Amino acid sequence: MENPEVREPGEGMGRKKQPEVSIILPVYNAEAWLDECLESVAQQDFDGCLEVSIYNDASKDGTAPKIEDWRDRLEKQGIAVIVGSHSSTQPRGVGCAKNRAILQSCGRYLCFLDSDDVMMPQRIRMQYEAALQRPQSIIGCQVRRIPEGATERYTRWINSLTQEQLLTQVYTSHGPTVIMPTWFCSREWFCHVGQFVEDGKGSPEDLLFFYEHLRKGGGAYRVDKGLLLYRYHEQAATHSVSEETIWVHRVRFLEEKVLAHWPSFTIWNAGKQGRKLYRSLTEANRQKVVAFCDVDSNKISKGCYTYEESKERPKPRIPVIHFQDAKAPFVVCVKLDLTGGGFEENLKSLDLTEGEDFYHFN
Repeated sequence: MENPEVREPGEGMGRKKQPEVSIILPVYNAEAWLDECLESVAQQDFDGCLEVSIYNDASKDGTAPKIEDWRDRLEKQGIAVIVGSHSSTQPRGVGCAKNRAILQSCGRYLCFLDSDDVMMPQRIRMQYEAALQRPQSIIGCQVRRIPEGATERYTRWINSLTQEQLLTQVYTSHGPTVIMPTWFCSREWFCHVGQFVEDGKGSPEDLLFFYEHLRKGGGAYRVDKGLLLYRYHEQAATHSVSEETIWVHRVRFLEEKVLAHWPSFTIWNAGKQGRKLYRSLTEANRQKVVAFCDVDSNKISKGCYTYEESKERPKPRIPVIHFQDAKAPFVVCVKLDLTGGGFEENLKSLDLTEGEDFYHFN
């Protein structure tokens, strides 16, 4: 890695202070977004000392000169700018870029920002205030998706989870309940958890860090105000992570944190997703499955699901029953917000407690 280049704030700003917050900004071919992104840094109303730590991961467009265009303006506002890079012509991945941006920074708190997103002026101030009260939590916020209407279901999920669900819905296909571009936490807690994995393109570095954070007793909190414009586009790094990769990590974390403590359970969904979950479990956890439950009369009429791939003889046959006849606890493999409220009403009718009687895995 080349040495990061650090400059003092512009003349007339007085003695340089220790930054209270470091904005962590990994960049790769970000020329198209940087003006909006860095303008939002300049517009922050936080009255403490800020620095922005930028790590350029082998960009091939005009990212580097664009950063230099912004350096003087930010420094004249008293915002220190640190720019790091490496000499390779190939990017090393988002995990590496984030880790290097953190290592070259020195603020007591870390505010993560993606180069294609835009912060509202009060973001750092409001998340900083929340973080002071929650030193072992990752602090997030609500978002507004751009362009409008992109990923509507996902955006509703991000913004409508209760504070309790930030800890109970961590096994779903949506990923971290506090989404990575909104993360804010103390440097001390980040270092306690570790760092991002550096496996390169296709690695869900945010999900893996979030799971490790939870393993170590970390909390999650969302500031219920839209503090970030969260951009959707086809070049986003998230598209490089396969669903199957995420599935494997989700299953293992579910087994570790939930199923290890349940002597038996029911899988809610006798269809494709429920059966896939069953097949993905360890043998010990498959033996805990007492039934599949569903609302589809065609599936229920078959009476059972036979695990044909099993080497056991006779092959395991799992009953398929109506959800009203099933017993908690449940692993729910039905996607939310897709049935016009029908599934949600069925679940509500059982008067169960999320995080005790059931967890979502969808």
